[in-house]
Amino acid sequence: MQALSPELLARCAGIASSTWSDALDTLDIPGVVQGIALRAGQGRIAGEAVTARHVCGQLGDFDRADFAVGRLVAATGPGKVLVVDVGGEPVSTFGGIASTAAALRGATAVIIDGACRDVDEIRETGLWLASRHVTPLTGKKRLRLQEMGGTVTLGGITVRQGDLIVGDDTGIVVVPRARIEETLAAAEAALAVDERVEKAVRAGTPFAEAASAAGYIPAGPGKG
Repeated sequence: MQALSPELLARCAGIASSTWSDALDTLDIPGVVQGIALRAGQGRIAGEAVTARHVCGQLGDFDRADFAVGRLVAATGPGKVLVVDVGGEPVSTFGGIASTAAALRGATAVIIDGACRDVDEIRETGLWLASRHVTPLTGKKRLRLQEMGGTVTLGGITVRQGDLIVGDDTGIVVVPRARIEETLAAAEAALAVDERVEKAVRAGTPFAEAASAAGYIPAGPGKG
């Protein structure tokens, strides 16, 4: 699979998750991740998904080697968003040392449907990381790396290796690989409408009038 180009990812990163959500709605594509919060890092990220799945058990169910966090770190890099499906379990997959290693590899982001720990240390690395939970509970002897590169679930959304992930302070969206171009076109069109409405509002036009003129929100009955 050919990597998404830096130029394409830069275009994608220039558009807010809310606008991407509108574009996905236009195309009837489910892609808005629910329940995953930004824990560290700043700004908006865009990259292609590198997927992994951890199975969760009780303490002692697995060997320490089964945790295999080194394989997760090795899969990170520029333009890549590591997506780890832990089934939403409140057990940490990523901590401060792993985040340091990922940041040194130039990782674009790490997103976990599970938990992270050592949030203060992760913030110091500058790594963009989001997770469902934060907990001191380690994954060692509780988690086993089951698969990498397969289909996973993130906040209720199916994610496949190579899908586009965009994230910012508002949220995270997933765009299927095969539909990136058409969704990006729809997002850029929606952004242009947003910008026309904002420009008119800043110029003193009432919001309802500006929104109607741009086709953002049509005027209601009796409003012309």
